[in-house]
Amino acid sequence: MKNLALVSLAALLAAPAAWADTIAANGPNGAHYANGSAEPVCTIDSSQDVSCTGTTIGGVGNTNATAILSATYSGTVQCRNHGGQIGDVKTQTTEATSSGTLRPSRNGQLVVPPLSTTAPTAQELQAAAVCPNGNWTKVLLGGPTLTSFVYTVTFAGFTQPYISVVGP
Repeated sequence: MKNLALVSLAALLAAPAAWADTIAANGPNGAHYANGSAEPVCTIDSSQDVSCTGTTIGGVGNTNATAILSATYSGTVQCRNHGGQIGDVKTQTTEATSSGTLRPSRNGQLVVPPLSTTAPTAQELQAAAVCPNGNWTKVLLGGPTLTSFVYTVTFAGFTQPYISVVGP
């Protein structure tokens, strides 16, 4: 476990925009990364979009899995009335999620495809804000900002993920 922590720390230091996963023993007996496959890595681009690489897990038999990438974004919205007064600042978050059910091939390999989310637009953040009434104008002060993301691969019949990547 100590070596895994050092490898994860080294990966973070070498590539600050990428996060390596942590694997728990929450999968079918014999599950492992297939030859030529690597652990998934998630990156954040300049638009705050999150992308996670795919992988192949061998030794899963007939066990299905679910892959989920969920990202939370925030932005600060102010509400202004026609007299120019500013109402309370409202912070809104929106969640973008990408997921899929994965079924292993006949040879017991599970292909986990790449997953990605797209940051909300300024208009989407403004639309999510709630002002005191419909006559107030919404003004976005900042955002969208990626607050957090979670990428998991969880096997059917298991309560905890086999792969979990959390950032930033």
